[in-house]
Amino acid sequence: MAYRIQGETGEWEVVIGLEVHAQVISNAKLFSGAATAFGAAPNSQVSFVDAGFPGMLPVINEFCVQQAIKTGLGLKAQINLRSVFDRKNYFYADLPSGYQISQFKQPIVGEGTIILDLADGVTREIGIERLHLEMDAGKSMHDQHPSKTYVDLNRAGVALMEIVSKPDMRSPEEAVAYVRKLRTIVRYLGTCDGNMDEGSMRCDINVSVRKPGGPLGTRTETKNVNSMRFMHAVIEYEAQRQIELIEEGGAVVQETRLWDTAKGVTRSMRSKEEAHDYRYFPDPDLLPLVIEQELVDQIKASLPELPDDKKTRFMEQYKLPPYDAGVLVAEKARGDFYEEVAKGRDPKVAANFVIGDLLGALNKTGKDITESPISAADLGGLIDLIADNTISGRLAKDVFALMLETGKSAAIIVDEKGLRQVTDTGAIDAVIAQVMEANPDKVAEYRSGKDKLFGFFVGQVMKASQGKANPAMVNDLLAVKLKS
Repeated sequence: MAYRIQGETGEWEVVIGLEVHAQVISNAKLFSGAATAFGAAPNSQVSFVDAGFPGMLPVINEFCVQQAIKTGLGLKAQINLRSVFDRKNYFYADLPSGYQISQFKQPIVGEGTIILDLADGVTREIGIERLHLEMDAGKSMHDQHPSKTYVDLNRAGVALMEIVSKPDMRSPEEAVAYVRKLRTIVRYLGTCDGNMDEGSMRCDINVSVRKPGGPLGTRTETKNVNSMRFMHAVIEYEAQRQIELIEEGGAVVQETRLWDTAKGVTRSMRSKEEAHDYRYFPDPDLLPLVIEQELVDQIKASLPELPDDKKTRFMEQYKLPPYDAGVLVAEKARGDFYEEVAKGRDPKVAANFVIGDLLGALNKTGKDITESPISAADLGGLIDLIADNTISGRLAKDVFALMLETGKSAAIIVDEKGLRQVTDTGAIDAVIAQVMEANPDKVAEYRSGKDKLFGFFVGQVMKASQGKANPAMVNDLLAVKLKS
């Protein structure tokens, strides 16, 4: 069902486009050899080029170029064999040169697509407009002194990929799904770590509203949003603000806005600049970037299996439903973990344990699969004990909890706790006889036609055996005993 916002004059549609700034994984900056490590002391990773010293010449980092090509290929986008670096001119304290080296009319990557995985297995295609390389600015720090702003240039010159979507998204959920998918792809590729809390993935959100199917409205851009939760909130707030403004007779102004996390509102930052305001021109210190098709082909041949392809394979090879496959491929390490657990085992049982039990437990502690206290081999060992009837599925849940707590293998826990499943028919018969003897009235009711009581007897037998009786055998033997 289409996402709509109810206003005083009827329904409104929201139109969303995103500009995602993804920091390139590289040991050196885009045009200098300075380091890029996160968390270094302020201004400790700054070359003369980054600091904008006169006469310093930029030298392109070939590895960053390869990372951009790899990302473009991962987005199934056009790779432009000739691109141009431009100077984007503006004055700000954290931009020492007075310009940012970016790409304007001729970016390194052209149009591509991202497939969104939405609720209920629905997918939707979102267009990528372009991906271009640019250098980051420094960071202004307003909280270090009561009356002064400090500037840290460690980030100045760090390579960014700006990935610009088409205005194809129509709800906050789609926008969040887009960034989540983009983040998954660049992590699979190893081109960006996607750590939004460290600022290595930031999002500028373009929002406009219109009557459903009508012409596009005037858009605003909210800068540097660095969490999925804030993205959702920005879109909801900004769409509602624009609708109320229009319905009251006002007009939306094209401008740049900021998200105030404390108040939960967007506020005006400056009027939106157009390209001519930045006085773009080709950087005279950098030749056009010319790439050989052979290099593109080599990078393409080295690409890992990407999330969409892995999801399709999981559905075909392991017969998993779209939701399960989607959850498992959301992180590369998660998919690898699952495949190790599922090797030679029931793939659906393996998926249930990884998704329902393990990921559920890890989410509670804020850990990811790489920090799991249970290895893939040990989780597989637990599933093996269910398959060979050593323990029941019910007991397996208790064993799993103990594995989480102790880090011990399932086999050791089963032996230490005496949890081995009872498959001796004589022993189970004895428990059934004991339960029937304790509940003669229920036996009489069952035999008079009250079939629903069968579940009661199963529960009582499992309880009396402390969950150790084989459930299938309990069902079979009970059916016979209750009739006789």
